[in-house]
Amino acid sequence: MFGIIRPCRHRLSENLRTEWMAHLCGLCLALRGDHGQFARIATNYDGLVISVLVEAQAGRTDDRRRTAGPCPLRGMRTASVAQGEGARLAATVSLVLASAKMRDHVEDGDGALARRPVAAAARRVAARWDRAGARSGAEIGFDTAVLLDAVGRQAGIEGGAGAGTSLLTVTEPTETATAAAFGHTAILAGRPENRAPLEEAGRLFGRLAHLLDAVEDLTEDAETGAWNPIAATGADLADVRRLCDDAVHGVRLALRDTRFASKGSGKLAHLLLAHELPRAVDRAFGTTGCTHTTDGAPLGSGAPELEMLGPEGAQGSQGVHGSHGAPPQSPWINNPHGPGGAPPEPPNRGRRRGLIAGCAVWAGLFCTCQVCCKDPYYDPWTGQPREGLCHKCDDCSDCCDCCDCCNCDCGCCDGCDCGCDCGC
Repeated sequence: MFGIIRPCRHRLSENLRTEWMAHLCGLCLALRGDHGQFARIATNYDGLVISVLVEAQAGRTDDRRRTAGPCPLRGMRTASVAQGEGARLAATVSLVLASAKMRDHVEDGDGALARRPVAAAARRVAARWDRAGARSGAEIGFDTAVLLDAVGRQAGIEGGAGAGTSLLTVTEPTETATAAAFGHTAILAGRPENRAPLEEAGRLFGRLAHLLDAVEDLTEDAETGAWNPIAATGADLADVRRLCDDAVHGVRLALRDTRFASKGSGKLAHLLLAHELPRAVDRAFGTTGCTHTTDGAPLGSGAPELEMLGPEGAQGSQGVHGSHGAPPQSPWINNPHGPGGAPPEPPNRGRRRGLIAGCAVWAGLFCTCQVCCKDPYYDPWTGQPREGLCHKCDDCSDCCDCCDCCNCDCGCCDGCDCGCDCGC
């Protein structure tokens, strides 16, 4: 389960990529440490946001990092990874929600799970993960009963949903579960005043996750006959898009009410939730901008006269890029040294390996498909990042766009230290 937040590495600075990987590896290792090797398959990009939020509120300290041993997914190199209650909460939530996802696949009879022996084994694994998640959650003061209750109610709500049922009725259990997880990050970080805004951000994040999953699966579910909330309720895709855009805006507003440990500590959380969520919506709907126009008509409806309008009401240069405008050109393109001098040197990833050791690591990279699928993987000899052969970067047309909220008057970058100069 990769999740809806999948930032292109070109949109993150070297430091933020390091932080991203630290939380991703920390989530993976927390799953292994608390629940065993097999539980690591529950690692997902969305789950690490929990760990990021805890650290952003509590502040970065030495006891929140440790050096992890060599891993095939890191080119057999060590790395500094997140640890502590934030990583454990992310692991607990990921495990319980993965068990729910597994049950959902069993109920739908997806793939091999259509076979009774495989389905029975999957149900046993899901039940074991529920119990394990409850134990680890209790150790950090998080009651997973709210997650399990939401999972239990979902099937009944879907069974009673039909034409005319509100999509928000269907997404409510997911919203409740993610709100509880986001809100508990404030408790773990010792900032109870953040609980209400983070619960609101979590609620809207859960709504987005549910709706975008339904949008992406709509065609496949129609072909296989699987249940899909959009098809079952007869919702119009334009209305679904508006719900998603409103949720994105609500998350941004909730983040503005959240107090982080310092000006820079919330940078990664801000970039993931304020900037990557809109891209996730665009990716799911196959668009490059916001659906809202001055007359409320959705972008992509087929009418050429519905191009986005400029701030004075006249049709401007924004075109199909939506209200955010065309992505700005990187300052590094025309000036190799940029406006502020030469770009920073990449960090030294350690000494060069010898011939035999390098060949051994290369073999591991090929056997685990990293040479094809991982981006970036690291050269076994030099440690330099390399792009996977089959990698296709999401939204690479705006990889150098540090901020996609320009000219929207949302104020989402006010007071943040994300390096954006968007005039919001």
